[in-house]
Amino acid sequence: MKIAETKKLDLVNVSPTAEPPVCRIMNYGKYKYAQAKKEKESKKKQKVINIKEIRMTPNIEEHDLAVKAKNASKFLEDGDRVKVVVRFRGRELGHMDAGRVVLMQFAEMTSEYSTIDKLPIVEGKNMTMFLAPKK
Repeated sequence: MKIAETKKLDLVNVSPTAEPPVCRIMNYGKYKYAQAKKEKESKKKQKVINIKEIRMTPNIEEHDLAVKAKNASKFLEDGDRVKVVVRFRGRELGHMDAGRVVLMQFAEMTSEYSTIDKLPIVEGKNMTMFLAPKK
């Protein structure tokens, strides 16, 4: 303690769980700053995967589908997963197979950038499919 006081530094407990506890004489402010910097750097390295959603109807036109596929391919290139949703309204509920055809056509259009993560599933009035980026 006296050595730390004479050098105008702090006695910092580096490893309290060790037997005996390990202490160092250092500037506590610098130590705290270095720890925060390390923590911030490790958070930067973690990859966050976002899920982007694309909605459409079962009677979507060919060009509109191509535009949505182009947008989805941009998301997939960025490393995001894509949730493709086909919404059914009214009489469209009787033609679920048309929605499945649209989803498979969409998956085929984006096959260069993606793989099907989850096959089409019906959830209420929606049919959903997940696409994951190719590695």
